[in-house]
Amino acid sequence: MKIVTVESLQGERYEEMGIVSGSTIQSKNFVSDFGQGLKSIVGGELKSYTDMMEKARNKATQRMVDEAVRLGADAIIGVRYATSAIMAQAAEVLVYGTAIKYKN
Repeated sequence: MKIVTVESLQGERYEEMGIVSGSTIQSKNFVSDFGQGLKSIVGGELKSYTDMMEKARNKATQRMVDEAVRLGADAIIGVRYATSAIMAQAAEVLVYGTAIKYKN
């Protein structure tokens, strides 16, 4: 499935099928969160949080793609990501775009 951030595909004929989205809420366990809190005192990348957010983006993207596949889409255009803190130690990742079907 082609996934792009551009709002339209130049030179392509397609039909817009509607908005598709995927989301997930992820959290770290207490022990990992405590260790990352200590790391933040001295500075540097919080690797376990980086990994958590990457996995969350991948999961949310796969859910969006699954929705597009159910619609019979060939691609998703205008893709955007958003994140928000749900509570302490938990974040939501939302991804959305427009599912399209190519015309012959």
